[in-house]
Amino acid sequence: MSIHAPEYVRKIAPYQAGKPISELAREYGLDEASIVKLASNENPLGMPESARRAMAAAIDDLGRYPDSNGFELKAEIARRYAVPQDWITLGNGSNDILEIAAHALLQPGESAVYSQYSFVVYALATQAIGARAIVVPARDLGHDLDAMAAAIEPDTRIVFVANPNNPTGTFQPAPAVQAFLEKVPQDVVVVLDEAYNEYLDPGLRFDSSQWVRRFPNLIVSRTLSKAYGLAGLRVGFALAQPELTDLMNRIRQPFNVNSLAQAAAIAALGDDAFLQHSYELNRQGKQRLEKGFSELGLQYVPSYGNFVLVRVGDSAAVYERLLRAGVIVRPVAGYGLPEWLRVSIGLPEENEKFLAALPAALGR
Repeated sequence: MSIHAPEYVRKIAPYQAGKPISELAREYGLDEASIVKLASNENPLGMPESARRAMAAAIDDLGRYPDSNGFELKAEIARRYAVPQDWITLGNGSNDILEIAAHALLQPGESAVYSQYSFVVYALATQAIGARAIVVPARDLGHDLDAMAAAIEPDTRIVFVANPNNPTGTFQPAPAVQAFLEKVPQDVVVVLDEAYNEYLDPGLRFDSSQWVRRFPNLIVSRTLSKAYGLAGLRVGFALAQPELTDLMNRIRQPFNVNSLAQAAAIAALGDDAFLQHSYELNRQGKQRLEKGFSELGLQYVPSYGNFVLVRVGDSAAVYERLLRAGVIVRPVAGYGLPEWLRVSIGLPEENEKFLAALPAALGR
């Protein structure tokens, strides 16, 4: 039997997630408890206790569908970011937000602009629709915002900007982003992906919700999978003016954020102590990894996220040796970076295990 499907769908390379701990344990006969996973930019603290309690309280109501409109979760987001509730779109993780935006705004024959070395889902979302990708060469492994603005063509409908960027960890300061937004035509939508925003040092943070007030063509995408520790529950959201929010909610699947996820997200958004602990742990861990890379003479990209991109040469071989030592990191050859590995920042003991295993993995 021959299945008919669009050629642009057949050409998609499926997303490759970080290797699970259980899979590595099976493959190499390792004890799961001894394995360190630094591959998926997860919060090594896990989920906050406040979210656990909220989930436990929500269990009795799981026989009913979740609130499709997420009223209470939207109310908490609206309170935290000082925006009206009709400016909020909920997503099954921010990945869902990116897909929703692409489906709402793109069609075959139109184009999307994004940077070289930016998050792979921008390419996947564009290709899944049969739209054309305009990939702008990176500058110092990060976004060249001037070149991205210049690359916009008459058929461009959406521009994806990751800030900080995954997998490189680079960051564009507020004045540069604002200048970029001012250059983009008003009929072209900018998706500002801020999945790692909470890991920025306080002096670099800015309130992008204020840009949403000024730019009706802006969507700000956020997630609770990183600093808030809810990666397994899949909760994201977008902030945008009502016209864009209305379009995205026409595409959004009903009940895309489940009841337990909504309850946990409400609690986590109000848990400032956990968020601060996550930030401090990450700041210290990043300093330790960067110091370790410097001591080994390895080139790395100074990171603004919860991971560090490091150049190791034959990354496939180094990755394999680390696996055998019980350490999972992330190869990024699929991003066009075959000599680099992305290493998530873990607990202090996890970082130390990785750094202890790295010299042998490098063949030293």
